[in-house]
Amino acid sequence: MAAFSPSNIPLQHQSPHILRPEKCFLSPLSSQSSPSNSINFAKKNPFVSRVMSETNESLIAAITELGKRRQTKDEQTVEENSGNDSEERKLAEVWREIHGQDDWVGMLDPMDPLLRSELIRYGEMAQACYDGFDFDPFSKYCGSCRFMHRNFFSSLGMEHHGYDVFRYLYATSNINLPNFFKKSRWPKVWSKNANWIGYVAVSNDETTKRLGRRDITIAWRGTVTRLEWIADLMDFLKPISNNKIPCPDHTVKVESGFLDLYTDKDVNCRFCKFSAREQILTAVKKLLEMYSDEEISITITGHSLGSALAILSAYDIAEAGLNVMEDSRAVPVSVFSFSGPRVGNVRFKERMETLGVKVLRVVNVNDIVPKSPGFFLNENVWPVLMKVAGGSPWSYSHVGVELALDHKNSPFLKQTNDPVCAHDLEALLHLLDGYHGKGHRFVLATGRDPALVNKATDFLKDHYLVPPCWRQDANKGMVRNYEGRWVQPERPKLIDDHPPDIHTHLSKLGLGASDETHDDHV
Repeated sequence: MAAFSPSNIPLQHQSPHILRPEKCFLSPLSSQSSPSNSINFAKKNPFVSRVMSETNESLIAAITELGKRRQTKDEQTVEENSGNDSEERKLAEVWREIHGQDDWVGMLDPMDPLLRSELIRYGEMAQACYDGFDFDPFSKYCGSCRFMHRNFFSSLGMEHHGYDVFRYLYATSNINLPNFFKKSRWPKVWSKNANWIGYVAVSNDETTKRLGRRDITIAWRGTVTRLEWIADLMDFLKPISNNKIPCPDHTVKVESGFLDLYTDKDVNCRFCKFSAREQILTAVKKLLEMYSDEEISITITGHSLGSALAILSAYDIAEAGLNVMEDSRAVPVSVFSFSGPRVGNVRFKERMETLGVKVLRVVNVNDIVPKSPGFFLNENVWPVLMKVAGGSPWSYSHVGVELALDHKNSPFLKQTNDPVCAHDLEALLHLLDGYHGKGHRFVLATGRDPALVNKATDFLKDHYLVPPCWRQDANKGMVRNYEGRWVQPERPKLIDDHPPDIHTHLSKLGLGASDETHDDHV
């Protein structure tokens, strides 16, 4: 092999910053010295000759070292790329720990990399509920999902998650949460009584192999804009059994507004003639039957008010024993909650723990929503006081394990006190990406784009040149028709509603047939 020296390097690969030895020493006798004159001068001056030789050797050594470092870096890159398979196999091996089998002990500080990735992934599935929702009051379809369920993830550029939407979820808008529901100014095309509130999805075969189990995911939508919905809460607890959810303990109570949203229906509406509860339980029942011979997990996620619905539906699935298979296997039920409020009282928390439901709550410490309801009587007050006030209709307690993040630790974000920014889901996922543990420096781990923070807020520092609230459809969804006029595009006539076999699964669950006398033209 030829000696490795600067002269061996092709000209186009030579760095302009490397001084070649023959150009380093010019004869002091002439300003027009050439390389040959310099060499002759060096021959007559042993000191200069020695310096030139040492310089040449140093350059060769430096270039050789750079080559070795480049090779080592390339080898590391190859090892990292080939290690992806081993990391995926590791995920398949430890998924029960990631889903809370040991209550995430030792996984939050320092932050477990696999847990971080999974939290971000489920957070993105909750964010999809916002990105897919039509909340424009000028839209004929306001309150619905903008996409058909078969191409939901592909329409949002989320095919890489490896899930298929099994069914959409709807709720009646006749609930006292006006800032949660959106209605069109011309509600004659889609529905005036229903809103799309999430979806049930299941992992495809490829993702199932990577995850180590078939994952059934339920994602709930939260409030799209503003935080006034907190004031809309009736803010009092009532027994969960009051709304026909079986519970052996009548002291188990949840916030009345959440419970009504979960259980109410409108039999005269095509989309909410079944309650969200009935839609959830029948979908999960059917999927568990379809994949009964596989390892399965049930993962529920949501942000804001959607987080409360996630916790409530997880409790319901476990309380109904729906997650217990015919061979007595218990399917793990886990909740990844983002910026969620308190849902119930201490007895509700204790009942969740008894049923084995695992909840990990990710919050921004500057967010007011996780501090409500129950600003004064909650899990943080003296136990003696909580015991005395346990029967109060305003005594709340968080469930599960909390992962507290602080947006003031991110060098990307403005130091703002805007409550909407502190509550934003994309900002929370950004904080997850940079969190490594208490006292650790904020460093983005997965390369998630910080520009996503400004999708619906003005939270990024201005020097990143990302405009605030930048996410919107091209031309706000308007298209040219065949006459060249700008109009709202028509959607397929068959908008997703309820599967035809829902009555069969309602009967299997012992919920009985719902009233079928309804008007399909809403």
